[in-house]
Amino acid sequence: MDPTRAPDFRPPSAKPANDPPLAPSSQIPKAAPIQPYVLADYPNKIDAPIKPRQHKHNSHHHHKSHHQSTTTSQASSIVQSPNLSDTNTPRSSIPRIPAEFQPLSSAENSSSEEDDHIDKFTLDESKDDNNNLSILDGIQSYQTADLEEVPHGVVRQAKKLESYEFPTHRLIPKLKNPNKHPLVIVACGSFSPITYLHLRMFEMALDAIREQTRFEVVGGYYSPVSDNYKKRGLASSYHRVRMCELACERTSSWLMVDAWESLQPTYTRTAKVLDHFNEEINIKRGGILTSDGTKRGVKIMLLAGGDLIESMGEPNVWADDDLNHILGRYGCLIVERTGSDVRSFLLSHDIMYEHRRNVLVIKQLIYNDISSTKVRLFIRRGMSVQYLLPNSVIRYIQEHGLYINDPEPVKQVLDSKD
Repeated sequence: MDPTRAPDFRPPSAKPANDPPLAPSSQIPKAAPIQPYVLADYPNKIDAPIKPRQHKHNSHHHHKSHHQSTTTSQASSIVQSPNLSDTNTPRSSIPRIPAEFQPLSSAENSSSEEDDHIDKFTLDESKDDNNNLSILDGIQSYQTADLEEVPHGVVRQAKKLESYEFPTHRLIPKLKNPNKHPLVIVACGSFSPITYLHLRMFEMALDAIREQTRFEVVGGYYSPVSDNYKKRGLASSYHRVRMCELACERTSSWLMVDAWESLQPTYTRTAKVLDHFNEEINIKRGGILTSDGTKRGVKIMLLAGGDLIESMGEPNVWADDDLNHILGRYGCLIVERTGSDVRSFLLSHDIMYEHRRNVLVIKQLIYNDISSTKVRLFIRRGMSVQYLLPNSVIRYIQEHGLYINDPEPVKQVLDSKD
């Protein structure tokens, strides 16, 4: 997040003496750089490659099974289902039946009064052969056709800091590959509203980490900024957190939303937000379990767009201590955006270049320049935003009348990369 938009922003040279200190390095797990070293960096050989995944069956059993299946196929044609136990195959937690859906509105608003909106014809048409209703009472018929509703069992983020609990329902409790190091990805931003680009950034980061590093992603988090962030077009933090929940809880099987930053009474620096995740995951929970029963510290990295990284090079915006803390002790995943040259910027910026091994630049193979600012403009103009953000988020915006009467300067809309 751009520090200059904080209401109490002061240049790093005028930093107040009572500014909250950052977490000491002793509390942050030490992990190898996200970028592996090249031969020129080491006088000795690079360590051995990662061992391939071990299959449960041995080669003799595999050969025997193959021989039997070949013989059987001569007598009859059998189609085998894919191996669902393969740990490398991503699992989806999207419900397949209407009984697992719940209303779009929050739990406290999904009362029996919604039953009146379900017409008798719809209910009669939805009966199956066993005369059972395929939609639940209290759920409107159009909601069961939407594959982006929040399923049952998802704990809503708190509205007040006093009742806040760190979300871990999708945090992998045990490392699958003992040869890899656990990694959690955190994206900070306004998310007003969250778009498909915000979702795609995590997927692009996941692909890059799998292909280029020796880390295993065990969780991903959105951390919406608080209402104290000085920016036009910023919806209430509760709405932004709720839209993030709608976007990721139904369209993803590994992303979560953490409301801690949004509930803070003042603007929170990005470095302190990463300290919060380190405290919750590594200090309070001791890290992630490994196959031998021990716990291993989790590396936490900031996921950001190229425009945010470029702001780190602007004078009197980011404090050097914060940059060294973010890039040196945690790390950064940078998704290049259209027209940005992140690699040239890394070369020219002293602190970024110093920690270049802890920075992974992710190139967009399919360019996507959707911005929240342009989405808000479309909404104000009464234009369609379909396929720019999830349907559940669009309906939430419509139900709460967000962004309709919030004018923004035209130059800000055209120049924004948010």
